[in-house]
Amino acid sequence: MKIRKALLLAAATCLAVAGLAVPAMTPAYAAALTEVTGFGDNPGGMRMHIYVPDSRPAHPAVVVAMHGCGGSGPGFYSSSEFAGLADRYGFLVIYPSATQQAGFGNCFDTWSDAAKRRGGGSDPVSIVSMVTYAERQYGGDPNRVYATGSSSGGMMTNEMLALYPDVFKAGAAFMGVPFNCFANAADYPPSSSKCTGGSMDRTPQQWGDAVRQAYPGYTGPRPPMQLWHGTSDTLVPYSLLQEEIEQWTDVSGLSQTPTSTDVPQSGWNRRRYAGTGSTAQVEAYSIQGAGHSLPSAGMAAYAIAFFGLTGSGSSPSPSGSPSPSTSPSPSGSPTTPTSGPCRVTATVNAWNSGLTENLTVTNTGTTAVNGWTLAFTLPGGQNITSGWNATYSPASGTVTARNLTYNGVIPANGSITIGFQATHTGNTGKPATFTLNGSTCATA
Repeated sequence: MKIRKALLLAAATCLAVAGLAVPAMTPAYAAALTEVTGFGDNPGGMRMHIYVPDSRPAHPAVVVAMHGCGGSGPGFYSSSEFAGLADRYGFLVIYPSATQQAGFGNCFDTWSDAAKRRGGGSDPVSIVSMVTYAERQYGGDPNRVYATGSSSGGMMTNEMLALYPDVFKAGAAFMGVPFNCFANAADYPPSSSKCTGGSMDRTPQQWGDAVRQAYPGYTGPRPPMQLWHGTSDTLVPYSLLQEEIEQWTDVSGLSQTPTSTDVPQSGWNRRRYAGTGSTAQVEAYSIQGAGHSLPSAGMAAYAIAFFGLTGSGSSPSPSGSPSPSTSPSPSGSPTTPTSGPCRVTATVNAWNSGLTENLTVTNTGTTAVNGWTLAFTLPGGQNITSGWNATYSPASGTVTARNLTYNGVIPANGSITIGFQATHTGNTGKPATFTLNGSTCATA
């Protein structure tokens, strides 16, 4: 029993650190994350946080961004790129916090009978209440509401698009499973589930029927779906990506043969299944060698582009991976990094074979840093497996973290927070020194 509990705790931790745990420091975005109480009908007993950018249109789009098991809304806010993209493109982000206790704790309910019926209760009804609140309180556009999430949140993304196709206009699910994959609460958590046991295989018709039965009589348009999965994911097997593809192509009446395939970034294989026009109805990304660690740097921007919130329906350029010589400014134009005084605060959360580290970088100078690289040396035995709010290269030894498109500027006396997940062989220490654009930083 102790061994089983240890395995469950390790799996839960793995989920939490895939951008889902609450870091000690929060990103220095322009606005602030706000908790909302009394947002409406809440049968799931959930908590609601919302990020409202200072600059936004009168009727902004609404993105619901959902964490994985063991995580929280504020944790997903801190460790994913959606709030920074909201600052750039002017949409609202709702961060629900699940409270269901299915093995891991804080998992979104995708297994109960109530959660599989439109209006049946549990978490789906609570999430729709949050959307309605955002529309009422902040003028959110009901014609531009989208769902995304990681692991348990990716599973709930599938759930919300199945139950509420009239509410959500598109979804992007990271490391999810098809709707109605879990038979009941006894089939959860993923570490002991038939759904995620590696042998789940239903026909496209069976998967499609599950969605159609969730909202009987619905004849309106089905929302487009973007799907992401790492080929080395063992907690939620990569094979389930194909089951998700079969479900959503069948629901949309599409062929199982992709309309096109390409490689938008190194190691990313994309399949598109389009009905009519140039925008894919179903889009699937296989991330070569990735485990249960998505979304990693740059992927959120592809999800936001899929939703049509970047001003064009096309995917973003690979600006999430700037070259070593130049870094993109927030406007997208390359700039030459400039240096200045700095301070770095490092916080480590470690477990038996892994850790997460959050780095808060403060510009203590009198002028803004426009385009940055942060260099540091990892202790021996540490190896980065994924990261957020920066790109990291190489994965061990002397590492250079580079800014993404949305956080290239650190204003005078301003801060940014970046972080990464790593494996270790016993040494869980922090880097001893940091340099920002070649200048040595003070440490705190």
